Amino acid sequence: MEKKFAIGVDVGGTNTKFGIVDREGNILEQDRMRTDAHENAEDFVEELFNKLSVIIDNHGGKENIVGIGMGAPNGNYYHGTIEYAANLKWKGIIPLAEIMERKSGIPTRVTNDANAAAMGEMMYGIAKGMKHFITITLGTGVGSGIVIDGKIVLGHDGFAGELGHTIIRPGGRMHKGTGIRGSLEVYASATGVRDTAIELLTQDSDTPSLLRSYPIDQLTSETVFKCAEQGDAVANHIFEFTGQILGEALANFVMFSSPEAIVLFGGLTKAGDLILKPTIQAMEANLVQVFKNKVKVLFSNLKEADAAILGASALVW
Repeated sequence: MEKKFAIGVDVGGTNTKFGIVDREGNILEQDRMRTDAHENAEDFVEELFNKLSVIIDNHGGKENIVGIGMGAPNGNYYHGTIEYAANLKWKGIIPLAEIMERKSGIPTRVTNDANAAAMGEMMYGIAKGMKHFITITLGTGVGSGIVIDGKIVLGHDGFAGELGHTIIRPGGRMHKGTGIRGSLEVYASATGVRDTAIELLTQDSDTPSLLRSYPIDQLTSETVFKCAEQGDAVANHIFEFTGQILGEALANFVMFSSPEAIVLFGGLTKAGDLILKPTIQAMEANLVQVFKNKVKVLFSNLKEADAAILGASALVW
């Protein structure tokens, strides 16, 4: 009998979301739980599978499940492990797939959350049918997944494709997590937009801006967007600056892999053309002629609330 459904699990630092997905990408039932309520992975899997069992039973039992796909920080597809994830309580190397398979009796695959997002785009999203594309997730950080010839680029150790940590401004802003200066993530993430706003407002105390009506500790990428929508010059400059850096980085990525498209996803994409236009302009300005006007820059069409579950489920089809 053909198995009808896949389980997708998105393991985050605070919460874990999971659901059952059909081949067309419909999430038939989903739930969530706290990740950080568990001091070790075994207890986490115990609670997770107890909750999954209810969903699985509601859809005909384990014989209908092709597998469990799990997206997680520092997930390693080759080994089914989470390795040294900074935002999880569980330290070191965690054999997550092995623990889940032992508990559930269902084949399980693990990859990092950004690669899961790329899989979701390829199977269910705007990149369906594409064999060469890159996904860039613009959230608290900058995640990425690279697809070449229809396959996720994993590298020899399973950790290839960390485009958010590539250096785009040598000697630039310090990344608090890595200690490295000038990476894409410190500029083109939601956190980077906030930090750019703080820098501009403190370096130039004279230029009027709607952003000055917010206490420094309440500035976010969302407040910058709201002010930019109202025509605030400083807020608009922040998005132009962010798009310039992102576009320069995308030009580098285009020239090493020649993708058909770059798919942008995550909270920062809610800024729409404020981020998209300067990004495309800077990308095209920094491409050599053979690459110009060939690569589409697109926003994901997957619902943000569902994309992580869909991406994880795509691992097992």
